[in-house]
Amino acid sequence: MMLELIKQPWPWYTSGAIIALIMVVLLYFGKSFGFSSNLRTICSMAGAGKKVKFFVFDWKAQRWNLLFLVGAVIGGFISATLLKSDQPLQLSASTISDLAGLGIAFDGGLNPEKLFSISSLTSPKVVFLLLFGGVMVGFGSRYAGGCTSGHAISGLSNLQVPSLIAVIGFFIGGLAMTHLLFPLIF
Repeated sequence: MMLELIKQPWPWYTSGAIIALIMVVLLYFGKSFGFSSNLRTICSMAGAGKKVKFFVFDWKAQRWNLLFLVGAVIGGFISATLLKSDQPLQLSASTISDLAGLGIAFDGGLNPEKLFSISSLTSPKVVFLLLFGGVMVGFGSRYAGGCTSGHAISGLSNLQVPSLIAVIGFFIGGLAMTHLLFPLIF
């Protein structure tokens, strides 16, 4: 019975309430949420501080965030295997039409097979796009002093003006990618 309840689509506002609850708990304990900071922690644990000063810090104070990272990976695995729905993802007709216009067929999954399947890795274009995109996301999150989750969730919750500026930049970048660069690439 509980498994069936979890497998059903939940209203969109459920995630917002859970995120708000987590933010209240983090604020209470004086913690600041950010997913990309885990990369710094892992590099510091591996000894990168011996070569680069940026990685010299007390990584043990960030163990709680590493647990969040591990929990996210485990949660993703559970939802993709045990809680997988038999129903296709519900996208709007206009989104499906826009994807088709770019030559990307909607197959009902969360990620398009054309870009995110093992067989897609035989295409040099897809490999380049994934590598370039990863480098840009890594550079952007470092340059912005955090990722979208850190700025949009934690930074805005703390009423930080730099986070507001970063979120506006993320939004503008997303619009530019969607409407200007994505059609050129595909």
